[in-house]
Amino acid sequence: MAASCMNLGPDYQRPDAGVKIPPVYQNDQGPAEPVTVGDQWWKEFNNPEIDIVAEKTLHQNLAIKAETYRALQARSQVILARSTRLPTVAAQGEASRDRSIATSIGDRETSTYNLALPTSFELDLWGKYAKYEEAAREDLLRSEETRLATAQSVVAEAISLYLEMEAIERRIQITEQSIQVYRQSLSFVENRYKRGLASNLELRQARRTLAEAESGLPSLLLDLGAVQQNLSVLMGEYPTTRPPRLQPDEYYKQMEPVPPGIPSQLLLRRPDIRAAEANLRALNASVGVALASRFPSITLTGSYGYLSDDVGKLFQPESLFWSLAGGILQPLFDGGALKAQQFGAEMAYQGGVVAYAETVLNAFGEVENALLTRREQEERRKHVLIFLDEARETQKAAEKRYSRGLTEYVNVFEAQQTRYQAEQNLVLTDLAIMTNRVALHRALGGGWAQPDELPALNYTDYLTVF
Repeated sequence: MAASCMNLGPDYQRPDAGVKIPPVYQNDQGPAEPVTVGDQWWKEFNNPEIDIVAEKTLHQNLAIKAETYRALQARSQVILARSTRLPTVAAQGEASRDRSIATSIGDRETSTYNLALPTSFELDLWGKYAKYEEAAREDLLRSEETRLATAQSVVAEAISLYLEMEAIERRIQITEQSIQVYRQSLSFVENRYKRGLASNLELRQARRTLAEAESGLPSLLLDLGAVQQNLSVLMGEYPTTRPPRLQPDEYYKQMEPVPPGIPSQLLLRRPDIRAAEANLRALNASVGVALASRFPSITLTGSYGYLSDDVGKLFQPESLFWSLAGGILQPLFDGGALKAQQFGAEMAYQGGVVAYAETVLNAFGEVENALLTRREQEERRKHVLIFLDEARETQKAAEKRYSRGLTEYVNVFEAQQTRYQAEQNLVLTDLAIMTNRVALHRALGGGWAQPDELPALNYTDYLTVF
C-alpha cells in the first residue's frame, strides 16, 4: 500500500517569466556564443593584491559565513522532513506499585513492570510527506544558491573597493604633484611681484590656486581611509588604514572584453535566479502538502515488549505481549482551515512566480546596463585622452607665451588647473571602466566566486538512537 502512494498537487514546470529573451544582448557588439564558466575572474587584473583581497573575502567574510550556517540549518529541515516518512520507534519502561483497600481480604498491594517498544507510522497515501520533503530540499537548494549569490556580490564589492582605493591613491599623487607645481608658481610670481613685474591680481590668483589644491588633499585622504576600512570589514578584519602607496603612471591595462554569451544562459548561470526558481519549486510542493492534508490519514501503531507483576519474571515467555492497531482520520469540519491553507499555498506560489519574473528581469537589466556602460565609458575614455593631451599642450603653450611676455600669468594658472583636472578625470574614467568589468562579471553570474564547500549531506549520520 505504501508503495502505491499517490503524490497530489501540481507537477512543477518552469513558468514563463513574461520576458521575451532576444537571441543576443542589445548592447553587445560581438557574436552570441556559449560561455564556459571559469574560476577566479579577478586574475584578469594581473594584480596579486586583488587576488589576496578576493581569497580573504571568500574565506573570512562574515556575511558569507552567516549564509553558510543558514544553509546548514536548511539541511536539518531536510532531515526533519525526511523523518516524517519513516516509522518512529521508542523505548518505554515503567514500574508502578499500587495499594487498594478491599472489604473482604483487607489491604492489597500490587506491582507492575513494563518494558516495551512502541512504534507508530503514518501511511503517506497522498504524498503529503513526500511533498513536504521535496519542499525542504528545494529550500535547501535555495539557501545554497543564496550563499553563492552572496559570495559573488561580496567579492565583487571588495574588488570594487580595492580598485577605488587604488584610484584614490593615484588622485592623491596627482594632487600632490599639482600642489608642488602651484607652490613653484607662487614662488615665481612672488619674486616677480617684488620686482614690480607681476600684478597683485596674479599674486592672489597664485595663492588661491594653491589653497584650492591643498584643501582637496584632506578630503582625498579621508576617502582613502574610509575605503580601506570598509574593505577590511569585508575581508573579516579589523578596520584599519594605511598611508597612500605610489601607483605607476601606466596602470590602465586594456583587458579583453567579457563575452556575455547567449542571453538564455543567464537563467542557468546566475545563482540568484536559481535560488528564485528553487523557492518556486518549494512553494509548488507546499501546494501539494496543503492539498494532501485535506484527505484521510491512516496511522499504524504497535507495541512489543514485556509486562509482569514480578520483576524477576519480566523477561519470561509468559510476560511477552504485543499489539497492533490501525486508525483512519478524515477531516469533516474545521471551519474552512484546511481549504484556506491550500488557497494560501496557491497564492504564495503565484507570488513566487512574480518574484521569479522580477529576478529574471532585473538580471537582464544588470547585464544590459553593464554592457551599455562598458561601451560608453570606453568611448568616453577616448575623448578624455584627447582632452588631456590638449590640456598638456595648452599648458606648454601658455608657459611659452608668458615667458615671451605675450600673455598674463593668469592664463598659465588656468592651463595648469585644466591639465590636472583632466588627469583626475582620466583616473575616474579608468576606475569606472574597471569597476564596470567587475559589475559585468557579477551580472553574468557563473561559478567565479566559490566559497568554502559545505560538507556532504549523509543521512546515516542522523539515523541514531539519540
